[in-house]
Amino acid sequence: MNALTSLHIRNAKGQRRLAMLTAYDSGSADVIDSAGADMILIGDSLGMVVMGKTDTLSVRLEDVLHHCRAVCSSPRRALVVADLPFMSYESGPQRALESAGRLFQEGGARAVKLEGGRDVLPQVRALVQAGIPVMGHLGLTPQRMAVFGGFTVQGKNAQSAAQLVQDALALVEAGCFAVLLECVPRELAAHITRALDVPTIGIGAGPDCDGQVLVFHDAMGMMPGQQLRFVKRFAHLYPIMLEAARAYVAEVREGSFPASEHGVSMPEAEHEEFIKLYGGDAPR
Repeated sequence: MNALTSLHIRNAKGQRRLAMLTAYDSGSADVIDSAGADMILIGDSLGMVVMGKTDTLSVRLEDVLHHCRAVCSSPRRALVVADLPFMSYESGPQRALESAGRLFQEGGARAVKLEGGRDVLPQVRALVQAGIPVMGHLGLTPQRMAVFGGFTVQGKNAQSAAQLVQDALALVEAGCFAVLLECVPRELAAHITRALDVPTIGIGAGPDCDGQVLVFHDAMGMMPGQQLRFVKRFAHLYPIMLEAARAYVAEVREGSFPASEHGVSMPEAEHEEFIKLYGGDAPR
């Protein structure tokens, strides 16, 4: 199994479309890897779909590291990218190096993703110089949702769109091997994709990006409630899992599970010997 690297991803620009999904455990990573995805993202979205939070701001480096270890517990063909969570890199290059270094050395990641444009260029340069591949993240950057006033589309007017284009170019100049574009108008995403010589990965950014990413739980339909506009459910597992859980509860309560085929029995001679040792009538 030849593992993909950030160079493979970068060189895919103009050659083929790239598929990326999030994973937070070994089982889902196995599924994604076996399906042939190019990248697996241990996203700080784990705060919402795993930890039950309303945003990503409370996710700590230790949380991402924990899930990174699980995803990387087996060798992966897909490139494993780990998010640098809120306040693990903003203070400067040294902090970014320390955080990313732990995700590499302790977690097994082979690239990191961070949010921001020209404000994080020193961090990007320091990481790349240290040998750590970096994916940029522009548009709706959830770690800045307190400033944005919520989860809102970015780059809808000419001035903000131009700013995003300049940020994207600056990130590539600093060494990013790819740039994720989240919740920006499709026209803007298409323009940025044409302007960059590295792949763009879209989520809620239209069909013209070089690749796409979705949260695993969203794509598999594992969460109840209304899906986001830019999410497509490729399965609808929540009602199936709910039905299975209800069946389990019902069978346990009525005593039909476990049945005889779900257990093991002692050999007859051993059971008789056990009764003798027990000194009474032990249940069979």
